[in-house]
This record gives sequence, structure tokens and C-alpha cells, in this order.
Amino acid sequence: MKYLYKIASVLFLLFLTACSEEKIDESQFGTVSGRVVSADTFTPMENVKVFSSPTSSIVFTGADGKFTIPNVKVGEYSFQAQKDGYIAKFEAVTVGANKAAEIVFELKKSTANNKPPTVPVLAAPTDNSTGQVIPLDLTWTVTDPDADELTFKITVRNNKNSDVKVYDAVKEKKLTLTDLLYGVKYYWQVEVTDGVNTPVLSALSSFTTMAFPTARYLLVKKVNDNNVIYAADDTGKQYQLTSSDKNSWRPRRNNQANKIAYIATNGSQNDIYTMNLDGTGAKKVTSSVPIAGFNSNYIGFSWNTSGSELIYPNFDKLYKISSDGSGLTKIYQTPTGKFISECDWSADGKKIALKVNDSDGYGAEIYVINLSGVLTTSITSGEDGALGSVNFSVTGQKLVYTKDVSGFENSTYRQLDTRIFEYSFLTSTSTQIVTEKTSGTNDLDVRYSPNESELIFTNTSNDGISAKNILKTSIGIANSRQLLFSGSSMSDWE
Repeated sequence: MKYLYKIASVLFLLFLTACSEEKIDESQFGTVSGRVVSADTFTPMENVKVFSSPTSSIVFTGADGKFTIPNVKVGEYSFQAQKDGYIAKFEAVTVGANKAAEIVFELKKSTANNKPPTVPVLAAPTDNSTGQVIPLDLTWTVTDPDADELTFKITVRNNKNSDVKVYDAVKEKKLTLTDLLYGVKYYWQVEVTDGVNTPVLSALSSFTTMAFPTARYLLVKKVNDNNVIYAADDTGKQYQLTSSDKNSWRPRRNNQANKIAYIATNGSQNDIYTMNLDGTGAKKVTSSVPIAGFNSNYIGFSWNTSGSELIYPNFDKLYKISSDGSGLTKIYQTPTGKFISECDWSADGKKIALKVNDSDGYGAEIYVINLSGVLTTSITSGEDGALGSVNFSVTGQKLVYTKDVSGFENSTYRQLDTRIFEYSFLTSTSTQIVTEKTSGTNDLDVRYSPNESELIFTNTSNDGISAKNILKTSIGIANSRQLLFSGSSMSDWE
């Protein structure tokens, strides 16, 4: 009996030991979870098979690319993610007791049987087409047998110069060209790649842009925070002349030279440039002495009649320079140190009108000097508020300008009630030109029309932030105020 008791005791201890070991084994498991994404786009991948070696449970990812494998015995594993059409990916994982291990698989497409895209077909404009408008859309068609994501490179050349423009990493089957030249033949070609196979080239196609239209108006619009110069015809159609990536303003056309002069930002300074009437052939005129004054938005220059020379201010000095950039000469300096902001050269070349002011834009005066720098006529002086926009009539017997009749002055050069005035050299008097200006607005940047029966100018709210519009009005004719161009300013009409 005693012997049987000992045997029972031993069996009971073995049972307890067995139960204890079983409990220890239950705690030797962990969890493996993770996500499978595309190596190209990092988007989640669904229905990817995930399993391990040594073997654990086999799971498939959900729509979010995620998976979880519970109750994985502790140890070292190599987990694998598999999906048809993709290269299998392996990741080493250490599973700890009661711990969660994380894996991220990035699967790349298998290229073993991948086919290249078709040859791009250039759809528009059609080959050898003419009279194409600017800006212009290039379009093409192409397919890919494996539905791979396609990337395009477009190369554009022309028959006028050696410029070759390449547009890389284009994702759409369309490209808008905005900086084309008028009346020029262009050649273009598309290269497509699927990221796997050798790129495929299209055939070469050509088109010719329209000839530059007759456009007598010049104006400035804001594009991407830059001033951009446009030409406009009598129908109101506008043609961009300067790049949207550069600040360019205050255009002045010279019909004898067939050139447009303008101001553009050049690094830390502003310079005068010239260009052809269609915006081509831009050339910097000023160099060592830039155009400068108290405020670049209210500064101006002037051509001579033939277009061979320009005059422009640099603070208190007035310079003359040939349109090719040579012959820089200082011709005047203000006796009081006031800055020259605007100038205009009479058609006969004998008189220069100046608008001068202090460093804040005030204490303004308008007067006329001869080419020897001698003051001949004082038009306005000793008045509060802003003055501007000096422009001679073709005979030189009249001068139009603007004046803020409110006399308001502040640090931001805000104008409250700026109106148009005309000075007669025959009577030595200034007269306000009635333009039915809306209360609370300013009439700015006034200039004579080519036949001098009308005025062209900018009108805007006196709040300093509202849109600007270009209008015209007939001199001496009531209710003739007419909107020409919305969202525009700094007009010229030659």
C-alpha cells in the first residue's frame, strides 16, 4: 500500500510539471503585422499573400494593404510578400514573446514579360499646319499593354534660332506652350517611357504660328505676382509679350524704331530694355546706371521721336542713352536734390518735362527744361499730395498730367482723389479735364491718344488694393468715359 502511495505521488508531480510546461509554452508567442505598398507610388496593395519561413499562418492584405498574423511562435523568421506581376519581397523578423513585430513591404512590378508602350501619335496641331494661335496646346495619343504609368518628354525646336526646349516628366498627353514666337515654324517630338523598357520616340511633326497682329495698345497685367506686358488690338484681344516669370512694366512703343522700351527687374536693380513689337529680341539698354527713384511703380522714361535715344532718371539725375546702350550722358541734376520720378521728351526734341519729388514722393513739382538743363516753364509747385503722368501733346503746346486734389499725404503714397489736368503752354494755365470720375477712385497714368482727341488712363479704387482698369475718354465730350481693358494698368497707345 505504501508503495502504491509513492507511485501516485510521483505521477501527480509529473502531471503538475506537465501542466506548468504547457503554461510556459503558451506565453512563447507574438504577433506579426504590417503593410504592403507599391514601391513606385507607395499606395496600399490589396490581396497580397504574406507568409513566413519557418511556416506560419498564410494571410492576405486588405484594401488598406495591411495584414496581421497572430500566435507566431517566438524566433527568427523570414517573411515573404507575393503577388502576381510583382517581384516577391523578403523581410527578416524577430518575434518576441507577447510582442508585436512590424513589417513594411514595398513591392516592385515584375518586368520579365513587360511590353513597351506604343509609338506616340502626334494629334494636334496637325503636321505642317499654319496660322497657329499662341498659346498653343500640343496633344498626342499612346497606349501601354501593361497599363504602366507613362512619362513623356517633349522636345521643341524652331527654324528661326538655335533654341531647343525640352519639357521633362510630363504626365498628361498634353502640353501647353505659352512662349512661342509669332510667324515661326516649329518642330516637335514626343518620347514616352514606362519606366521599364527603352523609351519610344514619335515621328517628327511641325506647325507654324500666326503672324503677329496689328496691336497698337500696350498694357500691364499681374501674373503670378509679376507685372507682365501685353499688346492688344482694337477688338480687345491681348497678346503676351514678356515672360510671366519676370517683372516687366511701363511699356513705351516707338513706331519709327518699331521697338518697345520697358522696365524690368534685373537682380537687385531695375533696367530699361527694348524688344520687338512681338516681344522677341529683348535687349538690356542700361547697365552701370540703372533707372531708379523713390518708388519703382511710379517711375518713367521717354523715347526721342526717332527711337535712337532714351532719357531716364536715376534719383536726382537725368540721363540720356542710345537705344543700343551706348553714349550714356548725364544731362540734368535737380538743384534741390529732389528725385526725378517721371520725364517726357517733346516730339521736336527741344523740351523735357520732369516730375520731381522728395524721397517720400511728395513736395512734388512739374516743370520743363531745355536740353541745356535750363528751366523754361514751371507748371506746378508748392502743392500737397501726389502728382504724375507727364505727357506732351505732339505739337508740344500742351502737357497732360494727374494730381491728387485732396492733398493727402501718407507713408504708403496712397492717393485719394487723383484727377486729370492739362496745361497749355500758350495760355500758361492748367485746366481740369472732366472725365466723370467715380467718387472714391483715382485716374492715373494718363496719356494722349494718337490723334490727341482722346485720353487713355488707369482708373482704380483709392483703397490701393482693388483691381485696375484701363479706360479712355474724349477730351471735352461729356459722358464719353469707356472701359477698354479690365485688370490692367500702365497703358500706352501709339
